[in-house]
Amino acid sequence: MPSKNDTTDAISVDRLTKRFQDVVAVDNISFTVRSGELFGLLGPNGAGKTTIINMLATLLKPTSGRAEVAGFDILTKKDEVRRSIGVVFQEMALDVKLTGKENLEFHAMMYGMEKSLRRARIDEVLALVELRDKADVLVEKYSGGMKRRLEIARGLIHRPTVLFLDEPTLGLDAQTRRHIWEYIKKLNTESGVTIILTTHYMEEADYLCERLAIIDFGKIVAGDSPERLKDILGGDVVSIELEGDSGNLAALLEKEDWIRTLTRHNNCISMTMEKGERRIPRIIQTAQAEGVTVGCVNLHKPSLEDVFLHFTGRTIRDQEASQSERNKFMMRGHMRGRRR
Repeated sequence: MPSKNDTTDAISVDRLTKRFQDVVAVDNISFTVRSGELFGLLGPNGAGKTTIINMLATLLKPTSGRAEVAGFDILTKKDEVRRSIGVVFQEMALDVKLTGKENLEFHAMMYGMEKSLRRARIDEVLALVELRDKADVLVEKYSGGMKRRLEIARGLIHRPTVLFLDEPTLGLDAQTRRHIWEYIKKLNTESGVTIILTTHYMEEADYLCERLAIIDFGKIVAGDSPERLKDILGGDVVSIELEGDSGNLAALLEKEDWIRTLTRHNNCISMTMEKGERRIPRIIQTAQAEGVTVGCVNLHKPSLEDVFLHFTGRTIRDQEASQSERNKFMMRGHMRGRRR
């Protein structure tokens, strides 16, 4: 198992592209993930994150580009890649009529593990995710969080070099989500396994990931550690919500040399600046002089939501609405292709 100090790349992606009919789901992306790193793909639902995971896991053939996982080419060394990875999918893939131990036993047998090794590994991974006392309970009686932990245990049964977690906390309540975060972090720090996770939860990416790539419409629009990404904006974020037409207010504010960045979104203007609390009166005065009514003002430190807004001009919720329409178009194109 690689150490956290290993500087080699566990994943290398070079100009990877996937097209479905006329829609480009993943658009010429390149990135690397270091051995032992916890790396995130952050973006709205439908941005292409799962498609990236499916290509890296050899479940989907790229249209163009190349990638290596654990040192193996995803096109020419599929079997080697599959032996080197574990995958926890968005959709639950457990047999609820079996016990937790039986689910793990079946998965280990699929990897050809000998009986004595299977038993030892099952005990190890159940202990890791704190389900040893539930080993003989039917999975249908598990909570959502317990099922997710069991799926993570299953993904680790064969000691993979790389673990893919696709939206690992989707559909879980806030408290259970936090618990899963702790398991993922513990797994990464104690075992040194390389983890690449997809998420549309800003706080999840911020808390877990050493580095991340922000994905929007299949493209990487920014990538770095969460802190460095937030540092791009600098200073404080001041957002004002306007009542009615903003007129020329945004253009006037952009001329102020103390405003570093400005993004206009619907009836809201978001700005970054130093000492934001001292600048708010000036902003309101400028708005009043333009005859614009400020409904509310918000001051906070930059977040990944602000970073996403800065690079895309829209919030992640807005993007999810747009992606939903795009996905419908992709599905129609896919069905047309099948009828042909």
